[in-house]
Amino acid sequence: MFRSNGYLFSAWHILPGFLMLALLVAAAPPTAGAERPKIRTITAFIRLDATQYRQQVAETLTMLRAAKVEFEKFGYEVQTIRIATQPFGEYTRGMSSPDALAFFHDLDSLAKQENVLVSIGPAMISEKDDSQEAQLLTQILASSSNLNGSIVVADEKGVQWPAVRAAAGVMKYLENHTDHSLGNFRFAAIANVAPYTPFFPAAYHQGLGNQFAVALQSANVVAAIMAVGGDPETIKQALIAELGMHAQTIEDAANKIDTETGWTYMGLDLSPAPLKEVSIGSATAGYSGGRFGTSGTLTAAATITSALRDITVKKTGFSGLMMPVLEDTRLAQLWSEGALSMDQLLAYSAVCGTGLDTIPLPGDVTEQQLARIIGDVASLSAKLSKPLTARLLPVANAKPGDHTTFDDPNLVNTVLQPLP
Repeated sequence: MFRSNGYLFSAWHILPGFLMLALLVAAAPPTAGAERPKIRTITAFIRLDATQYRQQVAETLTMLRAAKVEFEKFGYEVQTIRIATQPFGEYTRGMSSPDALAFFHDLDSLAKQENVLVSIGPAMISEKDDSQEAQLLTQILASSSNLNGSIVVADEKGVQWPAVRAAAGVMKYLENHTDHSLGNFRFAAIANVAPYTPFFPAAYHQGLGNQFAVALQSANVVAAIMAVGGDPETIKQALIAELGMHAQTIEDAANKIDTETGWTYMGLDLSPAPLKEVSIGSATAGYSGGRFGTSGTLTAAATITSALRDITVKKTGFSGLMMPVLEDTRLAQLWSEGALSMDQLLAYSAVCGTGLDTIPLPGDVTEQQLARIIGDVASLSAKLSKPLTARLLPVANAKPGDHTTFDDPNLVNTVLQPLP
């Protein structure tokens, strides 16, 4: 590697594509100084019983903490451990609303005490469900800090329009009834999201429990490969080789945990989740040569997602490019400058990741406008039969041009833009 006239050159730039791939595949496991992904979360799926939930949570945390140690032995830092349940209506059936709220208050207190996040699953999951569960979910999320929830707005049958409207109502309520309007960070409208997705707030299951899944935080690995450059196929094969090596190691560790604990391993979500300065917005710019959003961005997104789909490990969840505006420093900056829009992000979602994620909105957005935004996500998901979500964060009493003041270490504050 050498520098000339201000440009950095590497042997990768002059190696034929097939030779570069061969070297990547034959490479030894990365050293301590090499780019290595983190594990964003280990998520355990339990069939919660409201009469013995404390014992269930304790047993689950024993497994999760042991799993965290095991992954760390394999060289992977674990950021969080999480618990997801079946749809909460199944274990609150027969409870009055006050009793249900009291139960979730206790569950939230336990989650805070144990430093674990809990997803209580969707309030509405089929077209037969009414909005009463959604109304209960608003109260649960407004009065908690470690609980997450969702509403299913599209499935294999198409868009569920009553659920779309209910999700908009939840978002508007949480905007006005939670500190800094932050309750919406723990809520999403989800479309065609299958069970056993480890990422929150979309996580839920409908099985027997005693299962777990793993999610990656690998934007740094993607950035390193994108920075090398090359045509899309060369980049794709390099991503398959590098991320595939890590995925196989993580799967080996997960299978060991499965065997030793009796908890069934459900798969790995390979989505290269960013976190603030570890930016997927900056990573894709390595391919396009310009900022995120310029020509070539959609190709970069499609290339990354195609590579993830071709990695031969047991997969679950999204396994596609994620573009959470407020969790990515570069994307938040572009949003502040008005250089990034919801329409762009939705267009990129057609070939990759999670839809509209952590999108800041002015407080005067109406419930009807929120429903139209959610409906666009649901319609795209139904058309393409792919998992997408809408996690929208309207800010009470804030207008375009105001700077957000979200009080959360995982979020980057930005400037609000006018609604299109």
